[in-house]
Amino acid sequence: MKGLGELERSIMDILWAESRPLTAREVGRLIEDRDLAPTTVMTVLDRLTRKGFLNRTRDGRAWRYAPAAGRDAYVAELMLEALEMTGETGDRSAALQRFAERVSDSEAEILRRALTELEE
Repeated sequence: MKGLGELERSIMDILWAESRPLTAREVGRLIEDRDLAPTTVMTVLDRLTRKGFLNRTRDGRAWRYAPAAGRDAYVAELMLEALEMTGETGDRSAALQRFAERVSDSEAEILRRALTELEE
């Protein structure tokens, strides 16, 4: 999974925030501070669908788009990809240690609980 471009991220943020699938026209109306052609929005939605970020269903003559997974799943994948950047010769444990040092106390507690649940 690759990172998202700026416009892709904007569109995903809109779709993640919605409780229902949206058409390209609805997405275009919700994009703030941009004067985008409808074809641009449709192209980006199509590209996100091909990349596996979105699912689409037919609604009359239009398509409705919904995220294939939540934002949390996307962020977790980005974190795992960053960890994989250590490669075979990298020090994965050092990267994890550095990450653990930088999280807040409440985030550390969430990690502790998640690890405990996985062990059980």
